[in-house]
Amino acid sequence: MVRLQGPFRAAGGLMLAAAVVVGCAEQGQDAERWYTDEQVVRGEALFQQYCAQCHGVGGEGAEDWRQRDAQGRTGPPPLNGTGHAWHHARAELRHFILYGLGPGMPPWRAVLDEEEADAIIAYFQDWWPEDIYQAWLAYDARFRERGVNLGDEPIQDAHGTLPEPGSSAADDEHGHGDD
Repeated sequence: MVRLQGPFRAAGGLMLAAAVVVGCAEQGQDAERWYTDEQVVRGEALFQQYCAQCHGVGGEGAEDWRQRDAQGRTGPPPLNGTGHAWHHARAELRHFILYGLGPGMPPWRAVLDEEEADAIIAYFQDWWPEDIYQAWLAYDARFRERGVNLGDEPIQDAHGTLPEPGSSAADDEHGHGDD
């Protein structure tokens, strides 16, 4: 057995500690996410086929997604964690995918089922930084606690689907806080 001496011993200890911290951090993030790696892989193919044309290959959304057109509509928002998608519970996101959203987003329920919609959500949520994901997780839990039933009809406007008075989600006129 080789024993490390002096600075080599300290360096070896630091490398071991760093490996343990990195391993735990990676496990912690994966353990907190609701989806599996398989869902992300499946979601990537579905996203590229059905969503990328409008939301961008990297989920960046339309360049002017915050600007309203003459009818008051905005373009496709980013789904990569830089927009307001995290202000919608998973049930809402799934509903938007399957039933559409106003005149701008088509319904995909004729070609996608709930599991496929969830895979798409898993794929774009996998881009989200941990702080955005944790904020979404809290929002999603509040949504589920309220037992909201979205029905099976398209929602005409997603703004303010579930703003809670006094919450950051109700901070602006659209229920999106600081986007």
